[in-house]
Amino acid sequence: MALSGPRALVAIIGAPGSGKSTLADRLARALNRAAPGSAALLAMDGFHYDDAVLEARGLRARKGAPDTFDVAGLYHLLGRLRANTEPEVAVPAFDRALEIARAGAAIIHASVRVVLVEGNYLMLDRAPWNRLAPMFDLTLRLEVEPQELRARLTRRWERAGLSAEEVRRKVEENDLPNGQLIGDASLPVDFTLN
Repeated sequence: MALSGPRALVAIIGAPGSGKSTLADRLARALNRAAPGSAALLAMDGFHYDDAVLEARGLRARKGAPDTFDVAGLYHLLGRLRANTEPEVAVPAFDRALEIARAGAAIIHASVRVVLVEGNYLMLDRAPWNRLAPMFDLTLRLEVEPQELRARLTRRWERAGLSAEEVRRKVEENDLPNGQLIGDASLPVDFTLN
């Protein structure tokens, strides 16, 4: 990838369980092996609303759906990263073990040339998400066969210690519909990876 400016923002999208986090991590490691300190990660999951907010809004069961994220916060942070006028920017991260977003969990320094942003809805063609697309210099989408996606998601929630009914509900009533939305309502991307 040839950079036209001092920094590139790369969006990596896909359904829940498609491997976005794994791909972003591998890309960052490879870039940093080639040029130490040149790449950083930003996960959209760091912008999850807290469970208390979701409970108050009646959205706790739909955690992970588009309306359960602070899209405006993500938009403004992307703007700061794109401008690259600060020595460093603190970014949030999602702690899956605690099921909570942690503010200021990582630092992206001005010297970072590539920020890999991974998340489900970064290219969603619906307001307010569609304001994000112009922020990205390159966009990638991961596609996984439905049966494989269902198996991955089932394993994820089983490892989290959920009951069989909770796993079924999470996978069938939340994660897979969210994945379908990404497939049906995302803007075109530069590259699709299978």
